[in-house]
Amino acid sequence: MLCVINNNTDPHLNLATEEYILKEFDEDCFMLWRNANAIIVGKHQNTLAEINIPYVEEKGISVVRRLSGGGAVFHDLGNLNFTFIMKGEDEKFIDFKKYTQPIIDILKTLDINAVFEGRNDLTIGGKKFSGNAEHVHLAKKRILHHGTLLFSSEMKDLSEALKVNPLKFQDKAVKSVRSRVTNISEHLQSPITVEEFKELIQDYVLKNYESATLYELTADDYKRIEKIADERYRKWDWNYGYSPEYGFKKGIKTKGGHVEFHLDVKKGIIEKAMIFGDFFHTYDSTEIAEALVGCKHESNAIRECLANYNINNYFNNITIDELIEAMF
Repeated sequence: MLCVINNNTDPHLNLATEEYILKEFDEDCFMLWRNANAIIVGKHQNTLAEINIPYVEEKGISVVRRLSGGGAVFHDLGNLNFTFIMKGEDEKFIDFKKYTQPIIDILKTLDINAVFEGRNDLTIGGKKFSGNAEHVHLAKKRILHHGTLLFSSEMKDLSEALKVNPLKFQDKAVKSVRSRVTNISEHLQSPITVEEFKELIQDYVLKNYESATLYELTADDYKRIEKIADERYRKWDWNYGYSPEYGFKKGIKTKGGHVEFHLDVKKGIIEKAMIFGDFFHTYDSTEIAEALVGCKHESNAIRECLANYNINNYFNNITIDELIEAMF
């Protein structure tokens, strides 16, 4: 097994690194990695339905879609991620217990009683500290298993970044299930840092997996990883546009009255828009609704789309900022 050394904290590059190892390596691999503030959404999720957009934009939190299914998770430098990429055995690819058992065993050495619960979670005292997901590369018969390990994460950021009103969206996308969460550091008898915890896990893997050796990514590896990041993980089309078809509805109260938007969105593009409310206007707001068709459901794109219109003629005493607020 190759234990890949990865000290990078760019979420786009880290997810690209996983894909690169999955598709280009033949050896079993293990990797520990951390991301700067990011929300990582599952492959089959509606991104906008999983994130608190104003908070995410204010805090500069990256939003990136991964290859595996499951729910959205928040990453920061207090969260440690682990990845196993291995050959499937006897056609049994999906096996969450197999890949989470090492984490349970490691925590036992720290006098922490962690257990596997539900489909894919690890908990301490009934509180979740690890969510796990898997992706199968059928052509190569390889499984990518990755999981989060909340060690000393900022819980306020975690809860606020993922706080969404479910009534705004109507879709069939996979929904995240929110659980009570805890940090591993809260249960330690003696304090250690997240870096020391990382070393503890790496040492365990090196000692307990046959022929495990450290592997340092080469300049050529990084060149190819950057290409994958540019072609997938840094693209709006993947992170937002890949979302399943959905309907969106939201209304807000302004000084100019109530305004409400109903949007039908497919592949991140607005296909139909309807505007309701008790606002006053000079020109019919249907013209604005028609202008939105074909626009990305993304704040900057909508702002650019409406830049050529005198908004006050269509929505008296309502600003473009308020209109955009009503569309997210």
